[in-house]
Amino acid sequence: MPSKSRQRELAKQSAKRQAERRHRRRKRTLTTVIAVVLVLVVGGAVAGVVLAGGGSPSTPPSPSASAVPVACGGTTPNSASVVGLFNGKYKTPPAMSIDTKKKYLWTLQTSCGQIQVQLDPSTAPKTVNSLVYLTTQGLFNGSTFHRIAKNFVIQGGDPAGTGSGGPGYTTVDTPPKNAKYPIGTVAMAKTSSDPAGTSGSQFFIVTSSQAQQALAPGGVGQYAIVGHVVQGMNVVNKIAALPIVGGASDGKPVQAVYIDSATAAPK
Repeated sequence: MPSKSRQRELAKQSAKRQAERRHRRRKRTLTTVIAVVLVLVVGGAVAGVVLAGGGSPSTPPSPSASAVPVACGGTTPNSASVVGLFNGKYKTPPAMSIDTKKKYLWTLQTSCGQIQVQLDPSTAPKTVNSLVYLTTQGLFNGSTFHRIAKNFVIQGGDPAGTGSGGPGYTTVDTPPKNAKYPIGTVAMAKTSSDPAGTSGSQFFIVTSSQAQQALAPGGVGQYAIVGHVVQGMNVVNKIAALPIVGGASDGKPVQAVYIDSATAAPK
């Protein structure tokens, strides 16, 4: 029979082990609760953004790249597997680094061909500066045109591919009075609750003259205008003509349309 001192030592060890087991159980329970709360909070926030619109108007999440064939006989770029790392990556807009007196040529090599856009800082200096910066960082490489709205716009530039993603910051360049959005205009998407001219990385290209009223209700422009297509409008129209999931008139294309690469340089 153990001595009394030995019995006390064994009792202490037993109590310590029981305390450690209780601590581990509490820790596992707390971790589970935190995980559930994060899912609910993050999921709710994302759902709210999607319902409010990842630009104008909303777009549903896109399926994974591997599950969707590529449009126009294209292939999935390697960068498509890492573009999501840019979503929310940056906390503040970049410092002004472009020459606002110069225009910039933004070249998008897509699954369906090349689109060239003349960016004009005079109408949206902070936004154009941001686009040039994000282009040099590689954010647009491997992203998609995740939304087609028939007789309206094609929309892309979301590193998350869902219509609710962006670089992690926004800029604001209020559109000029009597802002015009003719066919070929390139402007920045925003949610309906954002101030006019708010921009992240999502952009759209106007494909119809009917878009003016929706983009500038009452003659007041809502979306920051960064430039216009100077070459490749035939490519824009080819993308705009692609079928949409479920035969809808507004949503994600049945086939993925990638921006294989993007470059920006002063003209």
